[in-house]
Amino acid sequence: MNVVIIEDERFVAEDLERNIITLINEPVNITQLRSVKESVAYFKTGPQPDIIFSDIQLGDGLSFEIFIAAKVTAPIIFCTAYDEYALEAFKVNGIDYILKPFTTQTLERALAKYSELKNLFASVEPQKYSHLMQVLAEREKVRAASILVYYQDRIMPIKLEDIALFQLENDIIHLHTFSGKVYFPNKTLDELERITGDHFFRANRQFLVCRKAIIDVSSFFSRKLSLNLTVPLAEKVTVSKGKASSFLEWLEKAI
Repeated sequence: MNVVIIEDERFVAEDLERNIITLINEPVNITQLRSVKESVAYFKTGPQPDIIFSDIQLGDGLSFEIFIAAKVTAPIIFCTAYDEYALEAFKVNGIDYILKPFTTQTLERALAKYSELKNLFASVEPQKYSHLMQVLAEREKVRAASILVYYQDRIMPIKLEDIALFQLENDIIHLHTFSGKVYFPNKTLDELERITGDHFFRANRQFLVCRKAIIDVSSFFSRKLSLNLTVPLAEKVTVSKGKASSFLEWLEKAI
């Protein structure tokens, strides 16, 4: 069985690969792809896999761009953090989705669904992906004005313009303001990434950073980027080499 994993976070892709090998009771050949560009090149020249596991947001764009640019006939299981509203929009195009962080049980159910549908699955017209990208782009424009946080026995709105960054530490989201205060919103980083818009960038799995909080950027070993911020942090914020190009493009935009 030939499987393609489209995922820009290496350790997520490797975890997914280990689970797939465990769950499929036959020899499995798995190809990992990290970006839209790499995936388009692969599908234009390589063989079609039996199934694709694909993230939605990659370092250089949305994965739907792949299925527009190259002919892909294999069924797709999306691995995503989008909520049910967005999921309903594309379930007609793929065969299933896995909400991150995925579990062995969710993977097992998705593979069972693939087994049931593999003889019935038909290729998807690229126009449908174009429509889906338009729907998701419209959702991206919706930007929250404030983030609700819990402080003692109160719920407080913190204006987005006052927020320097969000940090995941010990499984708890910390909201850091430019004034040095720390609050705790009841949302995941994936949810915050969607509602904060283009003013914030997901540097890595731990940090979502506001453009105004960045003083400058320096090169790090292995072509990573290290961010110098206006707010003091015990931990250095870095951007992986896979995201470095999209980060620098985002940084130079005027908003």
